[in-house]
Amino acid sequence: MLLLLRFVLLSLALMPRVGWAQTQTPADTVGRRAVSRLDRTRVVVLYDSRYAIINYKLTTINGLKLGVELKNRMRMGGAIYFLSTGVPTRQPRPDNAAEDAPAELRFRYLAGYGEYVLLENRRWELGTQLQLGLGSARVAYTTEQGNFNRTPREFMGVVEPSLTGHVRVFRWAGMGAGVGWRQPVFVPISVQKELNGPVFYVRAKLFLGDLLKVVRGKQRLFTQEGLRDE
Repeated sequence: MLLLLRFVLLSLALMPRVGWAQTQTPADTVGRRAVSRLDRTRVVVLYDSRYAIINYKLTTINGLKLGVELKNRMRMGGAIYFLSTGVPTRQPRPDNAAEDAPAELRFRYLAGYGEYVLLENRRWELGTQLQLGLGSARVAYTTEQGNFNRTPREFMGVVEPSLTGHVRVFRWAGMGAGVGWRQPVFVPISVQKELNGPVFYVRAKLFLGDLLKVVRGKQRLFTQEGLRDE
């Protein structure tokens, strides 16, 4: 918990410092590579899938994010997440649960998120993100009669700071990665110990706006134009 608190404080501390530094220069540059800024706010929709280790098992957490991007430096919005597959749990089984049937832990939650780009140039980007969520956790099990049942929902909060980044292979395509820590709150310690832990992802990224510009401008798809020094 102390490590999580330090991570959150570091993420929050970096945002205003970097933002203040950017206001002191007329243009955003890193290593002599100017990064163009969007004049208008745009809507961002993203399918967000990441991995987590829960009870020593690699699991997938799926989500959908909807938000806005301000001058392609700050992003904020809302998201919904749920555990795609159940995870064997150490929670006590209900009295009517079958002895030989597995009991699985499941959760889902709504979250608000804020993301800020710390460092960038035309080819790569490094940012920090903080999510605050509210949802529920429950145990799914099979009864002695063979029926599928669930325990009452346990109200749950989620705090998840992370570092994210991507590298463009081409102007319109690249690879992204992120790592962070998920910490449930407002639930019993036994549930926290099962659900807290690292989250991470590695994925291919498609920059649809840049792809449309390349297609409309009849430019070559597989080129480093726009990514090199000028």
